Amino acid sequence: MELEAPRKGRALVVIVDDRVSHGDSPDSAGPLVTELLVEGGFAVDGVVTVAADEVEIRNALNTAVIGGVDLVISVGGTGVTPRDVTPDATEDVLDHEIRGIAEALRSSGLASGAMDAGLSRGLVGVSGSTLVVNLASSRPAIRDGMAILLPLAAHVIEELSWVEE
Repeated sequence: MELEAPRKGRALVVIVDDRVSHGDSPDSAGPLVTELLVEGGFAVDGVVTVAADEVEIRNALNTAVIGGVDLVISVGGTGVTPRDVTPDATEDVLDHEIRGIAEALRSSGLASGAMDAGLSRGLVGVSGSTLVVNLASSRPAIRDGMAILLPLAAHVIEELSWVEE
């Protein structure tokens, strides 16, 4: 009989992509992030896809926080174009930022050649007892970002759980 490994927490993935949200393109980021989260010991509640619209993004993040997930990862919309509004929407949701993690994601992504990660305006912070993370959307940015994020996320979630007790 195989025992199930203990879970580090519940997670939700939010994909910010106009083409995917309108059904014009398949979602390749959601399955990748989900796979990496599960490998990292998280239970994934689901993947939500929204357009690059501040209200839609904010609503998806707030719904995740209200739903009690420990970690919500948004993917996409973190760059420098006018449609890249994920950080703007996220800022409204956060109680406080964790700038060190966001900087680590940018620095590591740039060092590994993921230009979108290096140019990302993505935020990381806490809303209630939920860790909220913005990742750039390229596969290298996701893979590298998740490798940096997962051990840090487990630590933050553990610390946040002590506050609730």
